[in-house]
Amino acid sequence: MTRRVSSLAFISSEAESARDAAAKLSALYGQTDPAEADVIVVLGGDGFMLQTLRDNMDSSKLLYGMNRGSVGFLLNEYREDRLVERIEAAVENHIHPLKMIATGPDADSIEAYAINEVSLFRQSYQAAKLRVLIDGRVRLEELICDGIMVASPAGSTAYNLSAHGPILPLEAPLLALTPVSAFRPRRWRGALLPNRVTVDIEVLENEKRPVNAVADHTEVKSVTRVRICEARDVTVRVLSDPDHSWDDRILAEQFLY
Repeated sequence: MTRRVSSLAFISSEAESARDAAAKLSALYGQTDPAEADVIVVLGGDGFMLQTLRDNMDSSKLLYGMNRGSVGFLLNEYREDRLVERIEAAVENHIHPLKMIATGPDADSIEAYAINEVSLFRQSYQAAKLRVLIDGRVRLEELICDGIMVASPAGSTAYNLSAHGPILPLEAPLLALTPVSAFRPRRWRGALLPNRVTVDIEVLENEKRPVNAVADHTEVKSVTRVRICEARDVTVRVLSDPDHSWDDRILAEQFLY
């Protein structure tokens, strides 16, 4: 079903090509305040798109990205013609971010959201020593590694993939639990989890082996425990061209060699 679009807001990264594109498209299609526009058109690279997704969590705004950066995996192809028609015919995806609650050594907790993944990394030369619990049950008593992450389907082709984690179809009700350079148990390569579970990661010997936690770009230093779950009550609405949908892009990644 097509949608009716009468107003657009163009926002851009600081890159010159993105700023130039925003000025040109604004002249062609008009510029509406983002709070009032039917659709926000995001011009930049994947980093700027992720920032915009986080800024618009639960705003109900439709976001349509066009690549003016380098990789552009999350974005549609940049074209200036027939933009309204493209947006009206675009496929809508609902993205639920991951919620991180990170507890520090003083027992204070910091909450943050991630579109791609929540990661834990060793802070010093010594490997991290972690305990992994799923829904309160210990599943891995001790993991010695450089780090570990929980990735969403939307983020499974990002850092998760470079750490040899699985690619997840966008609509799959799954999360990827992926270790980074696991030393013990040496053969553990991670797990696929239902997206309804809660993952708790406890940092063992946290003073001797300090660990940082990161939700996309929000970092918490020297954590003692991190809780991760999918935030089903928070939604980001993203539009993609039917011939270049997020589902198709993620599927295509599995056949690259």
